[in-house]
Amino acid sequence: MTERMQNVSQPSDPRLIVALDFPDARAAVDLAGRLDSRHCAVKVGFELFVAEGPALVERLQEMGFRVFLDLKFHDIPNTVGAACRAAARLGVWMLNVHAGGGLEMMRTAADAVRAVSPQSRLIAVTVLTATDAATLQSVGVDRSPDEQVMLLADLAIAQGGLDGLVCSALEAERLRRTLGPAPCLVTPGIRPAGAGVDDQKRISTPAAAIRAGASHLVVGRPITRAPDPAQAAAHLLAEIETASGG
Repeated sequence: MTERMQNVSQPSDPRLIVALDFPDARAAVDLAGRLDSRHCAVKVGFELFVAEGPALVERLQEMGFRVFLDLKFHDIPNTVGAACRAAARLGVWMLNVHAGGGLEMMRTAADAVRAVSPQSRLIAVTVLTATDAATLQSVGVDRSPDEQVMLLADLAIAQGGLDGLVCSALEAERLRRTLGPAPCLVTPGIRPAGAGVDDQKRISTPAAAIRAGASHLVVGRPITRAPDPAQAAAHLLAEIETASGG
């Protein structure tokens, strides 16, 4: 059985991850340049990585940022293992796979990352925050989102040995009670009180997510579309610190 990769909830880890959901490097680097790399990480997803490739990841790292490469690998075990190995060679702080790919796929991915970059965190996506019960039912899953999250969490953490999960803050409290303090819980769908929900369905405020047990919060548009992104990030960081008892 693959062993747990490491205890990943390190005190020095940034708790705020800013989603750089932009079409090109110019916009992403411009926004990143307004942020403080000492206090937040950045997330690079599909659109930006396909457009700009590894060079952008390297540039953001040169700016001092820890990078969450959010590509949600999901394929046969050998293919995912090779992709994770390539991502780990970039020295990214965090990367992810879909837990729905199964136990063998996750173990292969974990072995690949550990062999190349033991400090990188490999986490698993459980149920996307834009997915609700009706969406699951439409693809033949009769469980509720909460039930599906718990099933995949056990597969990824207890059996697969991954470092943590991507999950809705709505599941974080139960996951933290079940899994204990070691795994990181990365929660997208974070919206400050009064902000629009955009295309998310299972959302939470920063304070509620932290109190529920989330270790890292992914925030995109409330920061990237704010008139002053640095100020928006500072307000979120203050809310996180308060909720954390800081």
